[in-house]
Amino acid sequence: MPLRPIENLAKRKPTGGRRTPYRGRRAYEIKRYPAETTLGDDEVVKRRVRGGNIKLSLKRASYANVLDPSTKKVKKIKILKVIKNVANRDYDRRGVITKGAIIETELGMARVGSRPGQDSVVNAILIK
Repeated sequence: MPLRPIENLAKRKPTGGRRTPYRGRRAYEIKRYPAETTLGDDEVVKRRVRGGNIKLSLKRASYANVLDPSTKKVKKIKILKVIKNVANRDYDRRGVITKGAIIETELGMARVGSRPGQDSVVNAILIK
């Protein structure tokens, strides 16, 4: 759901004056903390979302589904460490796995293609 209208109500007018919100936040407009997937024993967090649906997010991961482009085969491989995370320098230091992060696996280095905090799975492509 877009959060644009209610977010702007919290801000000030161009003149610097206060803007009074005409209503409070709705339940579907709430934000949550990001999952920030790290290395460790697999741990999946279940969250109830709009419509009574359930979203799964990965809190900790130890394995990744790695695609070898030369053989076109996917294998479940152990993640050894997070090499680099281009999304955020702080994530880089803390070893957080997000889309685009480069991880070291038993087969070699791989780039993460899925969004572990949203999809609850780590899919990666082997880098030659």
